[in-house]
Amino acid sequence: MEEKDVGQSRAGQGTAMELPNESVNEDEVSEFVTLRPKVLDEYIGQTEVIEALSITIQAALQRKEPPDHILFHGPPGLGKTTLAHIVAEEMGVDITTSSGPALERGGDLLGILTHLDKGNVLFIDEIHRLPKVVEEFLYPAMEDFAVDFVFDKGVHARSHRYRLEHFVLIGATTRAGLLSAPLRERFGIFRTLDFYSDQELVEIAKRSAALLDVPIDIDGSYEIARRSRGTPRIANRLLKRVRDYAQVRGSGVIDRETVKQALELEGVDEKGLSILDRKYLKTIIDFYKGGPVGIEAIAATLQEESDTLVDVVEPYLLNTGFLTRTSAGRKVTEKTYHHFGLAMQKGLFDT
Repeated sequence: MEEKDVGQSRAGQGTAMELPNESVNEDEVSEFVTLRPKVLDEYIGQTEVIEALSITIQAALQRKEPPDHILFHGPPGLGKTTLAHIVAEEMGVDITTSSGPALERGGDLLGILTHLDKGNVLFIDEIHRLPKVVEEFLYPAMEDFAVDFVFDKGVHARSHRYRLEHFVLIGATTRAGLLSAPLRERFGIFRTLDFYSDQELVEIAKRSAALLDVPIDIDGSYEIARRSRGTPRIANRLLKRVRDYAQVRGSGVIDRETVKQALELEGVDEKGLSILDRKYLKTIIDFYKGGPVGIEAIAATLQEESDTLVDVVEPYLLNTGFLTRTSAGRKVTEKTYHHFGLAMQKGLFDT
């Protein structure tokens, strides 16, 4: 049985014992296997992206040829990996998945490319983290569907071109600006995923609750939605934590009060700010008088990796107006002071 068939049959059964032999935690297993939509019609949100993908897929199927290479960009948890699997499912082809950091040598990528059949999807997550030597292997593979081997060295060196099947590369990145221009330009389709609205997250929470066979009322789904930072992955994670709380401490039904009590234990406030979010904002206020301050200074104070702050924490804070970025560094906003019930520092927001 092909790897994709195995993954599909296991996904359908939804049991942890039958998952692929990968190192994933319980949350990832449940989200990726049970709650992930399989086709475009099941996908909630990202309306323009879904419509564009639908047109691309239908046109490719009518021509009986693979679509162009696709690049998805957006913060973590918005559905980039899910969309890659949906494209493969809608096209009726296998998908091979990897990530930028996992492909350390050109030979790693070469082994994958030479085993792809016509139309197969190669999905590379965090593609901006590909090593340069691996990225250069991709250029002819994406453009000419071929890879070049060099045998021997010096005056005895000779080159051989190996033809590949016409595959589709789908890349996902949280930081499109770090992609090199030659790689970025070889993608025919570029789609940016935005944060979800509360209403879209309500629908996602209701759908996920139905799949998990847990009752939820409209107030409970809305309370989860508005604390989910505009991100389906977080909505699903919070739903599962609330489900546990409702089962052990509540009536088994997820309502607004149950959500509030459960997420108070998780450290998620009414605006969806996590413990790390609040520590980040309070650090700027307490140590740097509201900013501006550089990201490396904040990371050093918090003893966190700067990449974690840039990729995971900042997108939501910027999107919701708790944080601004200037040429001099990061600054908290008036909204942040109001959220913490603090008096705004005099002159802080003067221009």
